[in-house]
Amino acid sequence: MFRRRTALPVSAAALLAAPLLTACGTDAHPGAAAVVDGQRITVAQLQSRVRDVRTAQEKSPQAAQLVENTGKLGPATLNGMIFDRVLERGAKDAGVTVSRRDVQQWRAAAERSAGGADRLKEMWLQQAIAPGEIDAVVRNQLLLDGVAKSIGADRGQPQGQQRLAESLARTSKKMSIDVNPRYGKWDDQQVVLGETKEPWVRNAAGTERQET
Repeated sequence: MFRRRTALPVSAAALLAAPLLTACGTDAHPGAAAVVDGQRITVAQLQSRVRDVRTAQEKSPQAAQLVENTGKLGPATLNGMIFDRVLERGAKDAGVTVSRRDVQQWRAAAERSAGGADRLKEMWLQQAIAPGEIDAVVRNQLLLDGVAKSIGADRGQPQGQQRLAESLARTSKKMSIDVNPRYGKWDDQQVVLGETKEPWVRNAAGTERQET
C-alpha cells in the first residue's frame, strides 16, 4: 500500500498548474495539513515534500509528462505522509524493526532488478517519489512485510492483503487522525485520504501494490 504506496525545461505555467498549498490549517490546528496521534504534519513540511518531487521532475527529459501525471500531488503526498505514521505505529506495536542494512540490501537488489540506480530513480519518480525518499519507501516495504508476517498474513494473496489492511485500519482508528478539509478526509477503514486512492507502497519494478 503508500501510494507510499501504488515515478527539460518545465514552464512556469506547468508548475503553477500543480495544486497550490496555502499556509492555513484547521481552526483547531492552524498551519497543520494534518494531525496524527497528536503530532502535526505542517503545511510547510508538505510543501517541502511536494517541492522535492517537482524539482526532481523538472530535471527529467519527461518533465512535462511527469508533472501532468502527478497533478494532484499535494493530497497524494499528504496521504503518504499520514500512512507512513500509521505504518510506523503498527510496526512498533507488532515489535517489527528494520535496520539501515536491511534497507540498503533491499535497495541494492531493487536497483539490480531495475537495471541500475538511475533507472530505479526514474521509475519511482513516475510515482511521485523523489530520489531522497526512496530509502523511506523501501523501509515501508520492509515494515509492511514485517507486520504481515507478525499476523500470519501473506501479502501475495488477497486474503493476506485483507488481513494486513484490517490490522492497519485498527491502528489508524487509534491515532485520531484529523486532516485539514482542503486536502480531504482520512478514511480509517481504507487507510487512505479521501479519494486519492494512492497505493501504499511501490515495488522495485515500478509497479504498485494496491490496497485491498
